Amino acid sequence: MQVQVDISFDQLLRAVKTLPARQLKQLKAEIEKEGKEKSQNNLESLLLNGPTATEEEIKTIENNRKAINQWRKKL
Repeated sequence: MQVQVDISFDQLLRAVKTLPARQLKQLKAEIEKEGKEKSQNNLESLLLNGPTATEEEIKTIENNRKAINQWRKKL
């Protein structure tokens, strides 16, 4: 069963301030845990949906690396 209550931010803040220390620590831990999960999900999503190099681009990068390494050896 789920109950939804509409309260203002000020009312919520007053209710949180009345919590005992143990419950306040527990609430803080839950909020921080959720924040970390969201940031990890955002990073994971960014990495999984990010651009990938084509085979042609990879060959170009490899050729550039070889050219730079040859140039560095000449010095």
